[in-house]
Order: sequence, then C-alpha cells, then structure tokens
Amino acid sequence: MLNKENNAQVTKQIITVLDAILKQKYFEFQNNLYQPEKGVAMGSPISGIMAEIFLQHIEDKHIKHLLDTKNIIYYTRYVDDILIIYDTRHINDNTIQNYIKQIHSNILLNPTHESNGQINYPDLTIIRDNTKLEIDICRKHTTTNTTINYESSHPTEHKTAAYRQYIKRMQTLPLTTERRKTEWMTIKTIAKINNFPDYVITQLQSQIQQKTHKIGNNETDTKTNKKLAVFTYYNPTIRKVTNLFKHTVVGIAFRNTNTLYQLTKPKPHTQTQEHNKSGVYALICNTCKQAYIGQTSRNLKQRYQEHIRYTRNSDPQSAYALHILKNQHEYGFMNDTMTLLKHEQKTPMLIPYEQFFIQTYHRHGLLIQEQHMGDTNPLFQLITHTNTTNTHKH
Repeated sequence: MLNKENNAQVTKQIITVLDAILKQKYFEFQNNLYQPEKGVAMGSPISGIMAEIFLQHIEDKHIKHLLDTKNIIYYTRYVDDILIIYDTRHINDNTIQNYIKQIHSNILLNPTHESNGQINYPDLTIIRDNTKLEIDICRKHTTTNTTINYESSHPTEHKTAAYRQYIKRMQTLPLTTERRKTEWMTIKTIAKINNFPDYVITQLQSQIQQKTHKIGNNETDTKTNKKLAVFTYYNPTIRKVTNLFKHTVVGIAFRNTNTLYQLTKPKPHTQTQEHNKSGVYALICNTCKQAYIGQTSRNLKQRYQEHIRYTRNSDPQSAYALHILKNQHEYGFMNDTMTLLKHEQKTPMLIPYEQFFIQTYHRHGLLIQEQHMGDTNPLFQLITHTNTTNTHKH
C-alpha cells in the first residue's frame, strides 16, 4: 500500500486507517474484555505483517550497521528466531544484548549459545568443525511424537500429512548418509507409535521420492492449475463422490468435524428464555455499571447484536454505543449485562413503559448520561413514589 508513488494525502489516510485497526486489540479473559497497552492483536490478519515490517525496519536501521562494520559476521532471521555469527575477538554476546536494548526497550532476547560446536536453529542442529558446517534434524525435548492415529476416522491425506513433511525434509536437506538413515528410522518409529503399518510409510517415501525426481527433471505438475473443492469427511464413503473428480481440473480437499478442537471446545452460553422476548430492557455498561434503557418489538438478542455492532464499528447510532465509545468503557456478554424489565408484545405500550423505566433509573442515579430522559411525567413519579412507600411499609 505504502510506496514512493503515493502522495502525502494517500499516505496519511493509509496510516490513519492502520492506526485505527491496530488499536482494535481487545481480548477476553474470564468473561472480561481487556485492551493491552502495547503490542498487536494475536490472531489478527494484519498483526504478522506489521510485526515483520517493524523487525525489517529495525534490521535495516540498526543491524545492517553491525554487519557493515564486521562486528557481526552473519545474521539471519526466520520469523522471530535469529541466528548470529560474530567474532569473539571484537564483540561478545553481552555487548550485542545491550545494543539491542538501546534500540527498543520492548525487544527481549533469549539467547542460546553454541555448545560443543553445535547450536539449534530452529528445527535444525548446525554442527561446526574446523573446516566445514554440517546439519542434522533437531527435535525438542518436549516433542511428543504424536500424530493423527492411523485408525482414526480422518482422511488419509490428513493422517499422512506429518509424515510427508518429515520425509520431504529428510530427502531435501544435505544430511550425511548416516544421519539420513537415523532420521528414517526415527520416522518409522513415530509411525509405529501411531499405529501406521510399515508398508504405508515405505510407499509414501517412494511416492515423494518419485515426485521430487520429476520436479528435478522439470516435468510439469498438472495439479498446479486445479481448482479446489472442499468436502466434509464423515467416513470413507465420501470417496465415492470425490472419486468422480479424479480426472478433472477440480482438486479435492477435506475438512473434519471430529477434531480435538470440536470435541473439547466449551459449549456456548445457553441463551436464557427472556432474551427471546420483546419488551423493555436494561443494558449495563461493564465498566461503570450504569444502564441504558431501550425497547424493541423484536427479541432482545437481535437488539443486543445491533448495539454491539454499532460499538465495534464506532457508529454511535445508539446512546449505549455513544457511551462506550466516548468514555472508552467496555461492553459485556448479553447474559451478564442485558435484562428484560418488562415483557410487552403490544407495540403502542412499549414507549410508555420505556419512559417509565428511564425516569425510574434516572431518579436512582443508574442511567447513563448519554441517554436523554425526556419530559418528566408526574404519573410516573407518583407510581415510583407509591412503590417506594409500600416497600418501606412492608
């Protein structure tokens, strides 16, 4: 978006939009909404891009200088994993860390130093001797070696995906013959743990090797021009449908419903019966606990969703959205903040009941300031006073 051809106005507009987007970094914890003071929102499509832009800016402005002056001999980065080679006669790791701290206070390094001529980066072990560098495959101590079990009700493509990656890595990396043999035995051991027959992994290795050989000989891959169609995989019977597309330009992919996420995700909050009704309601601000009083001839759930949409879009069409936006307060879940005060199906009665509760809440200091109370109705005041008096008598 930002390039040298943009004029100042376009650049300013893009930066303004980015600033607005990056500030929408709310997250939920124990039914409360929070906004962190620094960083970008996890899971946002733009967060990774902005983090990469930031790091590239740091590298261009500060790290490049260390390379030019030969204080650092080699520097490379994969996402947030950095490999640095430096000459200990001119610089040490403490000097590098102190230099990084001066660049930005929020950048924290967790360095791992070379040990016995080896260092891991990120899933490789780089081995150094006097004349050359070699690599081996690294697995962390926390690795569980658990993949989708061969006997599980998943498409074969999903079950073998991990082993395809293992085998491709083994075949493409410049490993020594002994290390490649060791890695192959490790792959077969992992497959056995997850109930894969030995012949399945052996056939898979042969298929990948043949395909790699074809690509190496510049043979065209017919799958590159295929269009993708997604099917839900319930059991192997679905293959009778997908096989119809076998010799077409349509590529088949599967999605599963029996994933660990689907089986363990918490059930949504049960919607209380009152939120299916129409009438007069109170909507509470989750920060100051003041209330907005409204009425609707539809169900309360629909009206709640409209208030939240106004708030998220910074569109103060309702006094509740205006209150949240102006005061930078937080809204809460429907079951926690929305209450049906009076169920009413007759449309002409909604406004009188709404005005009654507005004046009642205002009298008790519970109404948000952004909501206009309207003209004072003596009849409503009399009803409120009578109810209060009868309560005191009891």
